[in-house]
Amino acid sequence: MIERIWSGGSLVYLLLLPLSWLYGLVSGLIRLSYRYGLRKSWRAPVPVVIVGNLTAGGNGKTPMVIWLVEQLHQRGYRVGVVSRGYGGKSAVYPLVLNAQTTTQQAGDEPVLIYQRTGAPVAISPKRAEAVQALLQQGELDVVITDDGLQHYALQRDFELVVIDGVRRFGNGWWLPAGPMRERAARLKTVDACVANGGVAQPGEIAMKLQARDAVNMANGERRPAAELPHVIAMAGIGHPPRFFATLEKLGVEAELEVAFADHQEYSHPQLAALTKQGQTLLMTEKDAVKCRAFAQPNWWYLPVDAVLPTDQAEQLLQGIEKLLK
Repeated sequence: MIERIWSGGSLVYLLLLPLSWLYGLVSGLIRLSYRYGLRKSWRAPVPVVIVGNLTAGGNGKTPMVIWLVEQLHQRGYRVGVVSRGYGGKSAVYPLVLNAQTTTQQAGDEPVLIYQRTGAPVAISPKRAEAVQALLQQGELDVVITDDGLQHYALQRDFELVVIDGVRRFGNGWWLPAGPMRERAARLKTVDACVANGGVAQPGEIAMKLQARDAVNMANGERRPAAELPHVIAMAGIGHPPRFFATLEKLGVEAELEVAFADHQEYSHPQLAALTKQGQTLLMTEKDAVKCRAFAQPNWWYLPVDAVLPTDQAEQLLQGIEKLLK
C-alpha cells in the first residue's frame, strides 16, 4: 500500500501532506541550524565520504559502500566504515565490530560490510563517536559512512547519493506522503549521484547489481542460481521485488516468492517452514548474515556486486583520492 501511495498511484497521499510539510519544515530547520552554527558539528581528522540517499527504502547503498571499500583497498588505502547500526541493539555505543558481533547487536548491513570487506566497522547513533572509536583502533586514510546524508552532526568531505533508477523519487513528497527525506533539489549540492538500475539521467553514474554464483550456507558450495532445484525465494530488504527480478533474469523460476520487512529478524522454525522436502531456500546475502548460525543444507544465498562503467568509476575514485593526498 505504501509503495502505491509513494509512487503516485493513490490519492491517499493528499491526506498525509500536512505531516509531510511538518517533516520538511523540521528537517530544513535542522539542516540550517548546522549550517549557521546554531548546532555543533564535528570534523574528523581524516576525510569522510558519505554514501546516502534522498528516499526511504532500499536503494543499493550497501553494495555501493562495499564497492568503494574494495576499490580503495586495491589502491592501498586504509578504509574504515561507520553506520548507525539500524535494526541492532548494542549494550554499549560506539560498538566496533568483530568476528563475534551479531546482527542483533549491530544490524544486518554493518555485519555484511564487515564480513565482505574485512574493513574495520563501527556503529553508533552518533556517527562522530563511531569514527573516533575506529581511529582509536588504528590509523585510517578515509572513513566511509553507510547512510547518514542527513546526519549533519558529522561534517563530510564528499557526498555520494545512490538513487533507485527505477522508482526514482516517487511522487516527490517528503515522508510520510512520499518517500523523500530531502527534496530532489538537494542533488545539486552533492559530489556524485549513482543510479542503481533503470536509466541514469544526465550527470548520474550508472550502476547495476551483478549476481555471483549462489552460495550454500552450510558448506560454502557455489553453484549458478539457475541450477538450484525447486527454489523458494525470500528477501527481507528495502525493496524485495528487486531481488526477485534479479532471480528471474538469472533464469530462476521460483515456486514461491516471500517478502519480509527490511531488517527482519529470523528464527529457524520460521524459515524452515517455508520449504518442503526437495525444495531450496534462496535468499539475499543481507538475509544470510542473520541466519548463518542455524542454516540448513538446503539454504543458499545470492551475493551481488555493484558494477559501474570503467571511465565513470575511475573519475569517481579520483575525486575521492584527491581528498586523501
